[in-house]
Amino acid sequence: MNQARTLGTPRLLGIVWPFIAVVLFQALLGGVSLYVLSAVRGYVAGESLWSKGQKDAIYYLNLYADSRDESKFLKYQEAIAVPQGGHELRLALDQQPPDIEAARLAILKGGNHPDDVPSLIWLYLNFRHFSYLEKAIDRWTVGDAYLDQLDDVARDMHQHISIKPAHPDDIQRWKEQIFDINNGVTPAAKAFSDALGEGSRMIMRLLLATNLATALGLIALALLRTHKLLKQRHAFADALQLEKERAQITLQSIGDAVITTNVEGAIAYMNPAAEALTHWKAEQASGLPLAALFNLLDDNAQADGFTLIEHILSGQLSGGSEHSKLIQRLDGSTVSVTLVGAPIRNAGKVSGAVLVLHDMTQERQYIANLSWQATHDALTGLANRREFEFRLEQALQGLTRQSGRHALMFLDLDQFKLVNDTSGHAAGDELLRHICALLQSGLREGDTLARLGGDEFGILLENCAPQAAEKIAEGLRQTVQNLHFVWKGRPFVTTVSIGLVHINAHPTTLEVSLRAADMACYMAKEKGRNRVQVYHADDSELSLRFGEMAWVQRLHMALEEDRFCLYAQEIAPLGHVEQGGGHIEILLRLHDEAGRMILPDSFIPAAERYGLMTTLDRWVVKNVFKIIAQCMAEKHNEPLAMCAINLSGTTIGDEAFLDFLRQQFISYAIPPEIICFEITETSAISNLASAIKFINELKGLGCLFSLDDFCAGMSSFAYLKHLPVDFLKIDGSFVKDMLDDPINRAMVEVINHIGHVMGKRTIAEFVETPQIEQALLDIGVDYAQGYVIERPHLFTCDSLKSRPARPQPLLFKAPGTFR
Repeated sequence: MNQARTLGTPRLLGIVWPFIAVVLFQALLGGVSLYVLSAVRGYVAGESLWSKGQKDAIYYLNLYADSRDESKFLKYQEAIAVPQGGHELRLALDQQPPDIEAARLAILKGGNHPDDVPSLIWLYLNFRHFSYLEKAIDRWTVGDAYLDQLDDVARDMHQHISIKPAHPDDIQRWKEQIFDINNGVTPAAKAFSDALGEGSRMIMRLLLATNLATALGLIALALLRTHKLLKQRHAFADALQLEKERAQITLQSIGDAVITTNVEGAIAYMNPAAEALTHWKAEQASGLPLAALFNLLDDNAQADGFTLIEHILSGQLSGGSEHSKLIQRLDGSTVSVTLVGAPIRNAGKVSGAVLVLHDMTQERQYIANLSWQATHDALTGLANRREFEFRLEQALQGLTRQSGRHALMFLDLDQFKLVNDTSGHAAGDELLRHICALLQSGLREGDTLARLGGDEFGILLENCAPQAAEKIAEGLRQTVQNLHFVWKGRPFVTTVSIGLVHINAHPTTLEVSLRAADMACYMAKEKGRNRVQVYHADDSELSLRFGEMAWVQRLHMALEEDRFCLYAQEIAPLGHVEQGGGHIEILLRLHDEAGRMILPDSFIPAAERYGLMTTLDRWVVKNVFKIIAQCMAEKHNEPLAMCAINLSGTTIGDEAFLDFLRQQFISYAIPPEIICFEITETSAISNLASAIKFINELKGLGCLFSLDDFCAGMSSFAYLKHLPVDFLKIDGSFVKDMLDDPINRAMVEVINHIGHVMGKRTIAEFVETPQIEQALLDIGVDYAQGYVIERPHLFTCDSLKSRPARPQPLLFKAPGTFR
């Protein structure tokens, strides 16, 4: 902050204001001094007039006593009027408040000049108690008393002489009185004059001292101010020197070349960066023109014809923008730079120019590296997905202008994750580099090999016939298979799955081509890996996979737009089972974009294949619990039906789903005993350990479990004793034809019998006629579910109400049934 003030531009008023103040004070002091001296002079003059008046009065009164001439008495009155004016002045100013007008008239009566009136009044009122003036006023008062006596003698004398001739004795008596008064007033007048003179001299000395002190103060202030100005000047000089040194250090330290010239363009200064850029030393270049250091070239390395110094001085290379140029040094080498120049102005006139050159070599290298990184894979050096899609797009656009055939391949390494998991990512990276080299060696010149991510690669064969493309694909597959990769003494078998798409002149898009190649590669892996799968538009299996892939996006949109809904279907007890609060199964439905109802068979396979089942199961559980909580709040203590919720095999193996369920039970305060989770036989058996752990965890909370589609795999009995489920759902494929197919009926009877032996209740699906219901009743199945019982309906609070017992069909026990 101090430095900023030091370097600020000084203002004239800021420099001279102390001197102006002192001069004004001196002028004011001089004016006051002159005014006081004028007042003192007026009193001295008045004292002279007073003394002369009293002497003349005594003189004329003596003459009047001798001559009794009336003219002498008039002379006396004129003379005595002067000291009487002084007496009246003192009396007027001693009043409270002072009578200024009477004082003015008294001063004029005393013979003073009219211009002295204000100063005389001012001095008396303000300095009457000043020691010397107070002493003078005391003597003045004494003199006035004698003059009053003299005036009394004069009136007495004039009165007697006017009436009759005066007796000599009276004359003698009056003259003696006059003599006595004169003897008394003369010392008083002298004392008054001495006191007034001493006061005036004292005032003169005081004013002189004051003026001398003021002069000394002015000299001291001038010295101080001059010292401060000199100090500021030194500070300016030091700050300028510091700024100059800082600017020099800055210019020497910055990486940009800085060159300054005079107005003719002769070089005056070069920093070290400019020396390094131009290959000239500052001492050698000083005084030379700019053209001696380098030549400016345009983008085509042709000499630029403009005069650089003229462009700078005209402002065409101002700092508002950078101008890229190529400069050629005297040794013939060139370097790309950006130029910024500006004229140097001094007092409004151009005194030179400054030119800043930034070496763009490193930036251009960075740009080149970034451009390469943006289009290539860092690990393998191959083109990346972005570049691959760009080249494919260009090839597809070329087909619209000229007929031809291209081939597109997607490659996915088989079991590559095994290498990373067992030997680490360093082994995986090394394997990828080996395979990239092998793949590149098996392609034609001009073919594009790209790493699309992880262990996935893409190949674009431009202008390649189908037979040649398939031959190349097979050769690549064989090459990868023949690779013997060993990492730290451990060998690995490498194979690759390849999806191949032939692209001809028919209109196609980038998205369609990539999806087709991806699907063909996926089918190659599904069919056993280590194979080439050629895409054909009429392939029904591929069409099915395309449909499933399309469903993935639709399911994501349906979740975002909340287009799923829940339905419920009753599971009714048959006659020999006690009635409870009811039992329903929760079914999932989807409203498509047009509002049509979609059954689960259409979208569940896609959700299972592409990992969306856990998300759907979470949505179902949360929304079922939400509706149950609402019903509990509305119906209070009424018993609610048991809700059966289907869970997928993926969800059973998800550790996080158990935590999710516990949180939902707590959040919605749902009694676990009214929740029954249904899992399919296939998912339970394929994840037996996970299924057992999952079931035991939730049964510990109080939940029930049902095993769905039982016996559909024909291997269920061996695993059933390990699964602690509460219900067995007999697969509907046995139930729906059990009246016509004795084997199906026997299967229902066996399943029901074994379930009861193990202490589990049985539920038959697809009960669609009263005859099937009667047959199940005869067999002893515990529950039935199907259209004859109830058709699915929207899941609401009414779905959870306790249901009245259904009228049972006539009980007819068929011979040979297991009970």
